[in-house]
Amino acid sequence: MTILRYIFVALEVVLLFNLLIGVHELGHFLAAKWRGLKIERFAIWFGKPIWKKKIGGVEYALGWIPAGGYVSLPQMATMEAIEGKSEASTKSESDMAALRQGDLTSIDTLPNVSPLDKIIVAFAGPLFSFLLAVVFAVVVWQVGKPSNESDNNAVIGWVDPTGPAAKAGLLPGDTILEIDSHVVRHFAPISSMMDSVTWRIVTSSGTNIAIKYLRDGQEATTFATPTHLATHWYERKSLRKVLMVGASKSTVFEVATNSPAAIAGIKEGDEIVALNGEKVFSPVAVDYAQQAMSNGIIKPLTLTVRRGTNQFDQTMLPVKPLQPTNAYPLLGIMSWLGETNVTLMHPSPADQLKQSAGQILNTFGALFSKSEIGVQQLGGAVMIIRVYSNLFQDEDGWRRVLWFSVILNVNLALLNMLPLPVLDGGHITLSLIEWIRRRPVHAKILNFIQTGFAALLIFFMIYIAFFDTGDWLRSAKADRDVPVVFAAPAK
Repeated sequence: MTILRYIFVALEVVLLFNLLIGVHELGHFLAAKWRGLKIERFAIWFGKPIWKKKIGGVEYALGWIPAGGYVSLPQMATMEAIEGKSEASTKSESDMAALRQGDLTSIDTLPNVSPLDKIIVAFAGPLFSFLLAVVFAVVVWQVGKPSNESDNNAVIGWVDPTGPAAKAGLLPGDTILEIDSHVVRHFAPISSMMDSVTWRIVTSSGTNIAIKYLRDGQEATTFATPTHLATHWYERKSLRKVLMVGASKSTVFEVATNSPAAIAGIKEGDEIVALNGEKVFSPVAVDYAQQAMSNGIIKPLTLTVRRGTNQFDQTMLPVKPLQPTNAYPLLGIMSWLGETNVTLMHPSPADQLKQSAGQILNTFGALFSKSEIGVQQLGGAVMIIRVYSNLFQDEDGWRRVLWFSVILNVNLALLNMLPLPVLDGGHITLSLIEWIRRRPVHAKILNFIQTGFAALLIFFMIYIAFFDTGDWLRSAKADRDVPVVFAAPAK
């Protein structure tokens, strides 16, 4: 990808991310205008403004911390710990000084706002996020969401010979039907994570995981004892795994010059259908066979190749390339083509919204269940930006971006309705308390609660961003194109 392409993708991500935040805050802004509240600032992102302009008595600003936004409303519970000192705070301090001096004429106080007005303004943000999700869902319904065969089946593509799945007797080609009595329909959380093999494994809690599968038309059940991969202190803890992957076609995309595969005539578009006589359900099988020779005897591999309507065997001996020097013996098939048989699904807006809400609700359910999923596994702004940037790079990525935006906006709406101070749900909760008590919460108590939770929120965002950033950097390093050079064959 060229530098210009990177810049273009970055601009697309920033614009879309700001759209999501801006629409949410626009809900608060318009509701505050409607109910006659004083509006000091409409800001996208937090921190000291890097740009601001005052129009019609309202300051519009762009902060330097890309993690949210806010509308500063001095008649509602303040968020000074995040927003910074407001104009109302300055007036309040000058008012106190005037009182001490006996000068009542200089005091400029704002009228109290009814609890109902506060609830309406607080609820408007999540409402606008949900409405934006509806808009995206309608668009997805019309233009379609890309889907392929591997997205919609739970066929095993490869099993680590030393892993729990292999020890449980599972084989490539088996179709997983149920995990712990939960029906599964695909491997990864593509559309509904509740139906995925991955989700059901990581959220399982028993010592053994019951796996019901189909092989040669016969159903059977086996039990796998999950394992955890080793991680460093700066990485997210590994969740439960049984070390198997979903099925996908093994279609050659790139062949290295002078490599055994190139000399044997392997071409882009060739499909590897068997390895040493055994059917291949995933390119991981070929990659693993090469890697297994890194510290052992190098043996020839026989690939069964399908080219158009022809099928033939080709036996090759992997060799170590000249560079990188630490590479294991390779055939020279450097990358595999993704699924090309893509179809467009047109899920109804209602189904999309239901699935999106189900994902966030099930995530919260897992957080408070016996599963190993904790706050460390949650993603923040950095993860969202990473997902968007990856989706935009795909040829049909704009459709996937629209679909992901449905999920994200529903999540944003529901998360903000949590009854926690500094969130919209917290403002609603405080307003309900004020309504019942017929007087607002004491200013000192309110300030203590707001400041404390604001500090926790900032810490949480930094904590999640640390892991999100680390994951992104490590992934980028692993995906970095390292030239593989093979020695020219002897003449």
